[in-house]
Amino acid sequence: MQRDIKKIISQMTLEEKASLCSGLDAWNLKSVERLGIPSIMVSDGPHGLRKETTDPTDPGKKTTVPATCFPTAVGLASSWNRELVEKVGAALGEECQAEGIAVLLGPGTNIKRSPLCGRNFEYFSEDPYLSSEMAASHIKGVQSRGVGTSLKHFAANNQEHRRMSVDAVIDERTLREIYLASFEGAVKKAKPWTIMCSYNRVNGEYASENKFLLTDVLRNEWGFEGIVVSDWGAVNERVKGLEAGLDLEMPSSFGIGDQKIVEAVKKGELPEEVLDRTVERILNLIFKAVDNRKENAGYDREAHHKLAREVARECMVLLKNEDKILPLRKQGTIAVIGEFAKRPRYQGGGSSHVNPTIMDSPYEEIKKSAGNNADVIYAQGYFIEKDEPDEKLLEEAKQAALKADVAVIFAGLPEHYECEGYDRQHMRMPESHCTLIEEVAKVQPNVVVVLCNGSPVEMPWIDKVKGLLEAYLGGQAMGGAIADLLFGDANPSGKLAETFPKQLSDNPSYLNFPGEGDRVEYREGIFVGYRYYDKKNMEPLFPFGYGLSYTTFEYGDLKISRKEISDNETVTVSVKVKNTGDMAGKEIVQLYVRDIESSVIRPEKELKGFEKVELKPGEEKTVVFELDKRAFAYYNTGIRDWHVETGEFEILIGRSSRDIVLKDKIFVKSTVTIKKPVDRNTLVGDLLSDRVLEPVFREFIINEIKNRYLLDLLENEDKSLLSVWMRYTPLRSLANSTGGELNEEKLNRLIDTLNANIK
Repeated sequence: MQRDIKKIISQMTLEEKASLCSGLDAWNLKSVERLGIPSIMVSDGPHGLRKETTDPTDPGKKTTVPATCFPTAVGLASSWNRELVEKVGAALGEECQAEGIAVLLGPGTNIKRSPLCGRNFEYFSEDPYLSSEMAASHIKGVQSRGVGTSLKHFAANNQEHRRMSVDAVIDERTLREIYLASFEGAVKKAKPWTIMCSYNRVNGEYASENKFLLTDVLRNEWGFEGIVVSDWGAVNERVKGLEAGLDLEMPSSFGIGDQKIVEAVKKGELPEEVLDRTVERILNLIFKAVDNRKENAGYDREAHHKLAREVARECMVLLKNEDKILPLRKQGTIAVIGEFAKRPRYQGGGSSHVNPTIMDSPYEEIKKSAGNNADVIYAQGYFIEKDEPDEKLLEEAKQAALKADVAVIFAGLPEHYECEGYDRQHMRMPESHCTLIEEVAKVQPNVVVVLCNGSPVEMPWIDKVKGLLEAYLGGQAMGGAIADLLFGDANPSGKLAETFPKQLSDNPSYLNFPGEGDRVEYREGIFVGYRYYDKKNMEPLFPFGYGLSYTTFEYGDLKISRKEISDNETVTVSVKVKNTGDMAGKEIVQLYVRDIESSVIRPEKELKGFEKVELKPGEEKTVVFELDKRAFAYYNTGIRDWHVETGEFEILIGRSSRDIVLKDKIFVKSTVTIKKPVDRNTLVGDLLSDRVLEPVFREFIINEIKNRYLLDLLENEDKSLLSVWMRYTPLRSLANSTGGELNEEKLNRLIDTLNANIK
């Protein structure tokens, strides 16, 4: 429906305009009834709707409506399946329509800088490309149903510790290549209706009033056209935030923020056109939501639960399968051990906590899948609420394991270990879980561990078990999904979207997380996750992109459409993948790019493409990627843009970041020449390594200086200690090497001559 938004704004009082810039309450926007402006409702829920309502059994108590709880973002990213994540988004959108929700507050696409971040379960990956691709699919799915999203938390919200006051100090290249890039692709590809700013400060400015982030980058560079909403309670100075690009303050400020805006306009401190622009964006959101609202909408709970099970299967990662212990046979005796088997940890804690429509028990689903020919027995193993081992429960678990042909142990992290609001202090699992695994492994050689956790854990017991399935926080249908995978009714196809280090101290942020007081410095720079482990040649417990299958895949016939391109052109890469096993399966083909020689410090390789392909036994398919400038570029802070250095790049095809199976080279020619002006402090070596300036410099020295000593050094530049020393000599110091022949007048002429040749 077409509306004249500017006319509506012209009819509003100053107070009415200001009122629209904050919430009515915790979840609703304000209305202006006399002008036909309605209120709309927003709600939490990246992986499931969390709409607050009144408890029908206790009118004074708040509860949330039942909704499908899908796997959290850490699991969704491990599926590496864009189409599947989009299906999840579409289902979430349908549930929002059924509950009258206009905007779903998610997804979260912050980078996993440290495994300790208490909210890592709610974020996708340590890699910005994978993270932005998953977020884009999620957004497209939700918004395809006429419901908005709120991409969060913009930006650099990578810890919960002191999250409302901490200053994330990040150099610009790191900010651009890692932390902003995780948002950039999603904003450009999926166009979220809203962006949620974070609590923290970024390089000294609160995100809620950071003009560089909210206007310069988000709107002017990326073309974002929606509204920026604050995280709940993130506003510091309301007027400054409005000027910087923060449109909507949430939740209600009870008129305090609104009054500040009114007073600032009246005093001439805030131009009214700035307020009008904000109001226009908010009205566009409100009316877009109204126009997309579906009356009497509903959804099929059973169908969504079935989808949740399908999704959970693809989100889980098979990390170890020694002696092909998996899939389990549906016969003999199977001991299921660990309280998580009956009381599963299936989601994270905090604002994303969902009230599931149905809840599958892993133990019951395993019994159901095992059938009548297998005897499934259970032992509790530990108390979820206690970290300390319980001797009685340990003994019962060992006795159950002794009676069985195989023991399946459910372990991981209880909810109080990782939750919104605080970070973990270590990477260890509860002692009760680790002791259980070690004690059972003493009496039962066939042990399979199923992990329920939202982020990496240390595994001192890894060599004592034969099988390991990372189930993450798999949502309400995870019980059925685990059973499907354990018995081979489905084939594992997930791969890690994050590195599992052997120990916490291996992590690149270890020395600088969570910072000192209200300041955290990202001193590891661009070397986050696998970028660091690769550069250090450090062996992780499990690498980024790793995951096993019950079948095998063969790669071949790598082709690059062109062996040389300019950086403003695209290139197509194709590779054939064949299922060489006897079970249908899905493989995630990963493409990494390596800059063979660079003048700047770069990672060994970076993920620039991935595809998930489904193959029947013996089937072969061709996977195709298209690479553009960004696949080869780094962020150059000098020109404040993405830049490709002319030279050779390797195209790497891998099963994981550490298992590269095919490679080839391509030459990329830069269309942008970066020339730093020559001055008195320019080094001789830099001139000698410049293809344009080197002959000019030599000619000047030969014709103008005629100093044999200097000429000899130049001719033998790689053959003597003195010539090596000369390479790091600035031009101003050449007077000492020329007996004063290069005087000030000649030095200035040399500099002018060199600069004249810079194009």
